[in-house]
Amino acid sequence: MDFSQVELSDEDRAFRDEAREFLQTQVTDEVRRRDRETGDNFDEGVHLALGAAGYLALEWKPESDGGFSRVRRRIWELEKRRAHVPWVTWGTTAMVARSVAKFGSAELQAEVMPKVFTGEVRLCLGYTEPEGGSDIATCKTRAVRDGDGWVINGSKMFTTGAHNCQYVFLITNTAPDAPKHKSLTMFLVPLDSPGVEIQGIRTVDGDRTNIVYYSDVRVDDKYRLGEVNAGWTVLREPLNTEHGAVAAAPDGLQDTSIMMHQAGSMATAVDNAVAAVTRPDPNGRRLIDDESVAYRLGRCVARLEAALSSPNIYGRVAIAQTMRDISPDLMDIHGAASALPFGTDGAADDGSAEYVYRFAPLVGIYGGTLEVFRNMIGQYMLGLGKPSYSAPEQKVS
Repeated sequence: MDFSQVELSDEDRAFRDEAREFLQTQVTDEVRRRDRETGDNFDEGVHLALGAAGYLALEWKPESDGGFSRVRRRIWELEKRRAHVPWVTWGTTAMVARSVAKFGSAELQAEVMPKVFTGEVRLCLGYTEPEGGSDIATCKTRAVRDGDGWVINGSKMFTTGAHNCQYVFLITNTAPDAPKHKSLTMFLVPLDSPGVEIQGIRTVDGDRTNIVYYSDVRVDDKYRLGEVNAGWTVLREPLNTEHGAVAAAPDGLQDTSIMMHQAGSMATAVDNAVAAVTRPDPNGRRLIDDESVAYRLGRCVARLEAALSSPNIYGRVAIAQTMRDISPDLMDIHGAASALPFGTDGAADDGSAEYVYRFAPLVGIYGGTLEVFRNMIGQYMLGLGKPSYSAPEQKVS
């Protein structure tokens, strides 16, 4: 593994300083406080400022089309993470916008894409259904042709960001009698359409997500993405991106795996724990001098480094599992005050370990559960074949 550093040119250093100053100005303590309170992981003011400054377009476009160079893209990603930019809604927007650009009609692209780059239009994912679990192909939300348009009925669970978005990337079933992967059609549904109802849900970690109901929602055929009943083709690339099953770039400048934003929160919590245990108390005693504390913290650091170094879909699993495994140790090392959340007087580490502890279960189900991803690793990466869920055979005595 190559751990070499990239030497920045004077121009790239100037870009880094400019980006850092811009983000520090936009992502204020008030923005971070509001983000923790709402659980939105989105701030409209910050998002519109990013659009107005041209950063959204630069990030989305390839270098050949006027986007960031590879080095500047990496600088930008790291600076956004360092500033704790509320990011989830731009993540889903960027992902869906690629499908709009690839599969949308010229009319739909003209309606959506320019405002994606200004920040005025945001896009969310309408995948999971209340009874569907991780297999999104078992879609029950129906789209029925009606003249020049479609009528949609159904519901979607965990449509994060819907209340801050203008369109949803919606999986529908348009051929209920066909095999499940040949029955799906994708739409970009305007969320202000009559018949759309968004209800907020708070997760255990404090995030805001939504259940969205679609009752006789009428959409024009221009909002269809790809061919009828060929939705799995439209879905494949966004799903691969969300799953982290993407090829590594030859220059090594991309994230090792998906979920590095969440891993950054975990790294902050570990750094805060290291600072706390090496700080002498009024009697000159340091927690790190207790061998059990040193051992547990050392194990946390080792697990963190292993997770950060795991590539591709392996890294996605490693990061989520590591967050679940080390966050209780981090809280225990800090003591009872670690249970106090961000912004609370007396919080041991400004709530960083407590946040990771609450966040860890959610990271393990984003885009599918850890069990699903382990099956994918076994089946597709290790060639072990499909898992068997049948009951074990009973031996006849």
